Amino acid sequence: MASTSWPVYSPFAREHYGRGLEEGKAEGKAEGQAEGKAREAAKLVLLFLSARGLDVTDDVRARVTDCTDVETLEAWAARAATVQTADELFDESGQ
Repeated sequence: MASTSWPVYSPFAREHYGRGLEEGKAEGKAEGQAEGKAREAAKLVLLFLSARGLDVTDDVRARVTDCTDVETLEAWAARAATVQTADELFDESGQ
C-alpha cells in the first residue's frame, strides 16, 4: 500500500487506497513487455534481411519497425529466410 501524507482511517479508505495505482502499474508493465517483444521481433526481421544481403529500403524499414503485431512480425521473420527481395516480405501471395 502506498504511503500518504494524511492518515487513512476508514476501513473503506484502507481497502481501496492505492488500488488503481497497482492496477495501472500492472497494465503499464504488460504494455511495455508487448512493445519490447514487437521491437525485438522487428529487429530480427531486419537482421535476417540484412544478413541475407537484401537491400532494405527506408520504406521497408519503416513498415517493419512501425508494426506492433508480434504474430505478423514473426511471420515476416520466417518469410525473410526465403524472399528474393525485401519488398516480397509483405507479399501475401507468398505465404
